[in-house]
Amino acid sequence: MGNSVSSSTIASALEISKEEAEGLLSVLAAEYESNRRGIRITKLDDSYQMSSSAEIYPYLIRIAKEPKKRVLTDTLLETLSVIAYKQPVTKAEIERVRGVSSEHAVNKLVEYDLVCEVGRLDAPGRPMLFGTTEEFLRSFGVSDIKDLPEPPEDLLEKYRKEAEEEAGAVNKDNDDIITV
Repeated sequence: MGNSVSSSTIASALEISKEEAEGLLSVLAAEYESNRRGIRITKLDDSYQMSSSAEIYPYLIRIAKEPKKRVLTDTLLETLSVIAYKQPVTKAEIERVRGVSSEHAVNKLVEYDLVCEVGRLDAPGRPMLFGTTEEFLRSFGVSDIKDLPEPPEDLLEKYRKEAEEEAGAVNKDNDDIITV
């Protein structure tokens, strides 16, 4: 939990008396200590907290200093591509291009500092507009968004045909709708 937890809260969660909880915590703390576990249970006034033992502190520091590797899944790369090539773009536009919800992907890209809010669309609800960041440029080795590679013409033509077919299918479906 990151913070200490009162013995009464622990007792309530375990559905036992406060005294029983404190006794069990003391036994568990002694077991961790005697077995040289990496975790300690420390009593702080009327509360208890689990923390790392002092012996493993140097290892934790090494781990914390290692750069965190970001994993860009296909979903994240697809969403990032839409943003990069269509920016500034709203989540609704991203979802229309991808055909699925992009809430999680956009949030993850913001967390990774590859995408940020660049403004608000002047439309009802004032939806956020997203664009790429300097970190995006650095990560992908381009100095300007204009330096992004152009998709091959044959690929663009393929996508145009797919979009037209999809639009045609939607229109056929709509022909069956009776309006009153």
